[in-house]
Amino acid sequence: MQRRAAAIYVAFFIVLGAASYSVIATASAPTIGFENPDHRLSEGDQFSVDGQQYTVSSISAEMSGGGGHGGAPSVTRSGQMSWTNDSARHTQTWDHDSAVTYQGDSYRVVVADGDNPSSFELVEEINRSAILQDDPAVEDETVTVNGTEYVVRESNGSRSLTPASEYFPAPSSTQYSEGDTLQYQGNATTVSDVTSSGATLSWTAPRTNTVDVGNEANVTLSGQQYFAYFPDNSTLVLESDYGVYQEQTEEIDTYHEHTNGLWGVSIVSFATAILLLGMAYMPSRY
Repeated sequence: MQRRAAAIYVAFFIVLGAASYSVIATASAPTIGFENPDHRLSEGDQFSVDGQQYTVSSISAEMSGGGGHGGAPSVTRSGQMSWTNDSARHTQTWDHDSAVTYQGDSYRVVVADGDNPSSFELVEEINRSAILQDDPAVEDETVTVNGTEYVVRESNGSRSLTPASEYFPAPSSTQYSEGDTLQYQGNATTVSDVTSSGATLSWTAPRTNTVDVGNEANVTLSGQQYFAYFPDNSTLVLESDYGVYQEQTEEIDTYHEHTNGLWGVSIVSFATAILLLGMAYMPSRY
């Protein structure tokens, strides 16, 4: 009678454990998915936000983890977007006594004297080495005699010295003041500020900007915040309603909680059945 009762309980726990396992085996795990996102994009796609056009510059996926320790590899997805500001402000500072290239020639920046200068000069830099090398009647290097620099001229086997200040052409110079406009690198450039340390130039020209996009992260475009998600290695989804993602993650968390509970029921049921079966067939002491 004892074994018959044990068999009934064993059968009950086996059926209970099998039923729990069958639910786990047949249930489909929910996944993140956006049916109608604001934007579903691939690499190279363009889209607009509040009149500003953006381009998906890149989408990448990197494998990590796994290997010889039995861990499953994971995929880290990310991307980058770019856009062009057609009227971006650019600035550049020319330091005092520095050499700059302007309209293809080399000049030295000389700021006017004083505590509060408002102008500077571009003084042409004379390429003395090139001039000497181009003149076959003189040596390629100057000499200094008693503190004065000379150019060595050769004529009929004799040498003569010409002061360098007389031989080389006088450098040209142009003065610019704050507010003046000059053409620099193809742009109408304004002298916006002059200090004793240098002159600051400013101009308006297009500038390309980029923003990195992480998986399951927020990104702000033209003041609009989006939730970024990469469903695969070549697709980027932008969704402005974060609640859509939050609801799905809650469903996934609930699914895992239920699955863990069913696994617990199955394990406890099968373990109890084995325990009862073993106890029912233990030898009697009388």
